Amino acid sequence: MYVPNHFREDDPAVLLAEMWRQAAATLVSQGPGGLIASHVPVEVVPENTTGEPASSTWGRVRCHLARANPHAEVLAAGGEVLLIFQGAEGYVSPSFYPSKATSGGKAVPTWNYVAIHAYGTPEAFEGEAALRPHLAALTDRHEELRAEPWAIADAPDDFIAMMCKAIIGFDIALSRVEGKWKMSQNRAPADREGAASGLRAEGRADLAALVEAAAAKRGG
Repeated sequence: MYVPNHFREDDPAVLLAEMWRQAAATLVSQGPGGLIASHVPVEVVPENTTGEPASSTWGRVRCHLARANPHAEVLAAGGEVLLIFQGAEGYVSPSFYPSKATSGGKAVPTWNYVAIHAYGTPEAFEGEAALRPHLAALTDRHEELRAEPWAIADAPDDFIAMMCKAIIGFDIALSRVEGKWKMSQNRAPADREGAASGLRAEGRADLAALVEAAAAKRGG
């Protein structure tokens, strides 16, 4: 991924937190017939319980695919894979920039976005004993705020056992992670403020907040 320095995010805590927040990724690998991709919910597992990885590792990502998915066979064969986490994104109009009026109209549209590329090598895990904790972790993460959370234990054991036979899990030890927060950091302060105000006025408060956070991190 091309990441100019002003868009680069390399803080492990920030990257892992965003990967956990997004909770799903596009999993890409090289198969016999070319590139193959699957869209999967993921379990982000830092190396230790504090949530911050040691400098030697990024931790792991666990996911699962249907056994009938040809991608599962490709992953089981090994080889490096790429997980793409796509965060907030949106169009930024040059009309947002005060400099448009003072530069003779020399401004163009752009697209702001958050993206993380995580690389690693998958190892397959199968069977109910291995898959059930993974499925429970995924479910609990998304059910925890519900008034009456659903749990794996709510379904009959024989049904869960049957479902586990239909899937294969993959544990991906991450070797490197790249983060890109393209949030108008390359614009002048007034233009960054204009972008945030314009995005907020168009109902994109989430993207506006990221532009403001990036500006604050940059120092204005």
